[in-house]
Order: sequence, then structure tokens, then C-alpha cells
Amino acid sequence: MDDATLDRAEDLLDYDFVDRSILNRALTHASTAATRHESNERLEFLGDSVLGLVVCEYLHRSFPDLLEGDMTKVKSSVVSRRVCAEEARRIGLDQLLVLGKGMAAARELPSSVAAAVWESIIGALYVDGGLEVAEDFILSALRVRIEHAAASGHHHNFKSVLQQVAQQDFSSAPVYSVLDEKGPDHAKCFEVSVAISGRSFPPRWGSNKKRAEQDAALAALEELSIAEVAENGDIRVDLNS
Repeated sequence: MDDATLDRAEDLLDYDFVDRSILNRALTHASTAATRHESNERLEFLGDSVLGLVVCEYLHRSFPDLLEGDMTKVKSSVVSRRVCAEEARRIGLDQLLVLGKGMAAARELPSSVAAAVWESIIGALYVDGGLEVAEDFILSALRVRIEHAAASGHHHNFKSVLQQVAQQDFSSAPVYSVLDEKGPDHAKCFEVSVAISGRSFPPRWGSNKKRAEQDAALAALEELSIAEVAENGDIRVDLNS
């Protein structure tokens, strides 16, 4: 990897590496590495654990009233693959990842790969600078998400919220239907819609049935003016609407 790319990465991260070979490895995908050991996979593995530790410690320290189950839900919502991918794309890490020719030709980097590079960077920051450096990076990106999730109470379980709304306002239960599915058996996508008392809401696609149902529930909550999705992706749920 050329020095200009490493310079750009350090600018994005606001951190100068003592050992730039660690940064180089964090930005090297297995599809182009000479061996798997020279790719970012090991740093991704480490970064995933550091990410979980930092978020859990922050929750434990900052939200003393949250029970273990609530902390688990908040953690799951803010360290998901979707969030990691969004953070990688937000600062442009996905544009710096070195890929093999086959993957480089793809029109868009898969979310799983974008998420992995964010975790590998966390691992690299930890190895090069220690826990404090990695923690600063993680919390600068996720603190607002954590606080919103902890305060909202729904923790992105939109099916649960819709169930509550349906029972209170419609005296009925939501009914989810699979409208379509695409892709090979090992990577199917599903289109799901939800209806309440015969009223159908906009369908949504998801990488699995559970994800599609959650997104369909969110679409229903949006149409009912109970949920609002901001331009930055933050989601606000107001059951008093």
C-alpha cells in the first residue's frame, strides 16, 4: 500500500500509527493478501472483541439503572454489522480497503466487508496505541447511538413496539407475510409486509426473514407517525404520538 493511502487513512482516523504496517494490514482484504495471515482477518477478530468491551464498559459506567438484559439489547443494536458498515462508510474507510480484482470490480462493497474493515481498524488502533486510543475512536463514533438506544427503550425491536401499538390502538395483532424471496439458498433475501386489522403497510426487503420483519414493522410505525428516521439514520420512537 502506498504512503499516500496510509496518510489518508491516518487523517480519517486522526491518529498517527507508530507501526504503519499494522494499519497496512488492517486495510488489506483477504482477497488480495498473499496469505490469510497478511490480511485484516486477525485484526478484525481482535477489533470485534475490543468493540464489545468498550461498549459494555461504557454502558455499565454510564447507565447504572439498566439491567443486564437491557444492556445486552443496547449493545446488540449499536455493534451490529449494519452499524459497523455505516461507520466505515461514514468516514470513508471502505474506499481505502485494498481488494482483489474480483471484489474491486463490484459496484458496491458488501456491508459485511465494510463492517469488517471498521472492526479491523479498531483492532489496529488497539495494537498500536492501546485500549485508550481504541476507546476514543469507538465512543466518538457510537456514543450518540448508545445514548439514544439506552434512552429509547425499544432498542430497535420494532416488532415489539408495533405489537404494543396494535394491541392498544387496533385491539389486534400484526400479521407478517412473505411476499417474495430472491437469491441462492445460502443467501436469500426476503420481502415482508405487515398488516393490522386488514390495513397493509409498505413491504420491506431484508437479508433474512427476521431482519425483513423488523424493517416492515419500522415501516408501519413510520406510516402511523410513531417512528421517525432522521437523515443520519437515527430512529426516534414516540408512543405518545
